[in-house]
Amino acid sequence: MNQYTAFITGANGAIGQALCAAFHDAGHRVVASDQAETAGCPVDAYVPMECSRLCNDSAYHDEIINRLRAELGDGSLHVLINNAAIQIVAPVEKLSVDDWHTSMDVNLVAPFLLIRALLAELTKAKGSVINIASIHAQLTKPHFTAYATSKAALVGMTRSLAVELGNRVRVNAICPAAIATPMLEAGFDDKLQGLDQLASYHPTGTLGTTRDIAEAALYLAKVDGLFLNGAVINLDGGISSRLHDPA
Repeated sequence: MNQYTAFITGANGAIGQALCAAFHDAGHRVVASDQAETAGCPVDAYVPMECSRLCNDSAYHDEIINRLRAELGDGSLHVLINNAAIQIVAPVEKLSVDDWHTSMDVNLVAPFLLIRALLAELTKAKGSVINIASIHAQLTKPHFTAYATSKAALVGMTRSLAVELGNRVRVNAICPAAIATPMLEAGFDDKLQGLDQLASYHPTGTLGTTRDIAEAALYLAKVDGLFLNGAVINLDGGISSRLHDPA
């Protein structure tokens, strides 16, 4: 596969770093973004970006897009990976309007704005968009209303854009279940028993890895994968296929 340019958001998180490393190691040029001023892993170019501000400040939006275009060189973008996300967990009674809007801005509106703004560059390369959604798009639990809603909408947008743009840009999504990251592990307060129990819920008996997501993204990004469009890949160890008996 020839070298191409990938733009990856949320690059400094565990999943983002794995995505950047996988594309970089495969010989591709990686342009990355996150909130911090510097990249947390080796990349070819880095543009600091606040997704929420991108959605609410038109001057900032234009500045970021111009900086991204300047990094694209020949004006071609082969793959855009919308990975940046925020997960606000709260009961409905305590979920503020600001929490709701922030969730939608970061997880849904920012991906839309980036796709729209960089559509010409994606079209030039006959490229693809990969939206990192979540198992919460279809299976969720209490207190995840904002997150689950935003990810379900991201999947809906993926399918709609795949239909509208499919003859020039492919659009696909990955829906991970539990992925072993420092953030996930921190939520269990070093209680390995809890992590083991979480892993056991998946038919594979394991948690997913950030490398699993990166490998799936590399496959979806293949320039010759022209018929792979509108796919929503459940990267979940089979948990979405499991039927539980009533307690």
